[in-house]
Amino acid sequence: MTGQPSRLILKTNRAFRKRFQELKKGDVVSCVLNLAPGEDYLLLDLVQRGVFLMPSAISQLASRSKCCQAALFLQWMHPLTTIIRKKTDLVRAVEEYGRSGVERVITKLDRSDCGLGICIWECVEEVFSQVVFSKTPPYPFVLQPFIPECTDIRVIWIGKEYKESYWRKNPFSFRNNLHFGGLSGKHELSPEEEGICREVMRRGDFPYAHIDLLKTGKGEVFFSEISLFGGLKGASVSDAEANAMKQCLQDEFIQGLESQAN
Repeated sequence: MTGQPSRLILKTNRAFRKRFQELKKGDVVSCVLNLAPGEDYLLLDLVQRGVFLMPSAISQLASRSKCCQAALFLQWMHPLTTIIRKKTDLVRAVEEYGRSGVERVITKLDRSDCGLGICIWECVEEVFSQVVFSKTPPYPFVLQPFIPECTDIRVIWIGKEYKESYWRKNPFSFRNNLHFGGLSGKHELSPEEEGICREVMRRGDFPYAHIDLLKTGKGEVFFSEISLFGGLKGASVSDAEANAMKQCLQDEFIQGLESQAN
């Protein structure tokens, strides 16, 4: 429409860093921002200014932070999932887990991926002792019950057109990461599993996602983690194919905004 100011559309982190101060309401940042630790406030600033983000700001935050995921998606996670921010949180967890008869637990470091930030402990008291004697406690982190003999399910979901899932198992470690000796095989999502994926993606405004689910021996299904990125070892789709589909979603988002403007 004649007379309308041109929309600034930034598609790379380099362009974002260079023109960050120029961004205004209606402009677009169409890429996953490579923010340094402590720069999450930039996402809040962009939302406050009315800048369109693709992927959304909340999905980018959740993708980076295990604690953010525990806060947003708790209703689909194991009910004893707890965010530990200080020693008193651990003291409360000792009692809560004890009342529930839970012994072995896992902890997830807030901003660590590929299974490298996950530790297993014999009980919450063991975690508490480690934290008390640490000069630099790793707050915040996520505390959850350890679920033995569960099926680890990886789901790749890209827009409305593509999804696939497969199980992952490492016979020598509780970490089922395929890059460290795990095995995998095709998995057919049940209606419940697919429903959890849809609800989590909707809650976190994810246009595409790599989602991990855990299915217990009793048939219970819990959401575990979600990310905008993730390894595709074990998937039938290649990195190039997945990236191309994600780019199409980025382009369609911009085209939709342009259509609305006209």
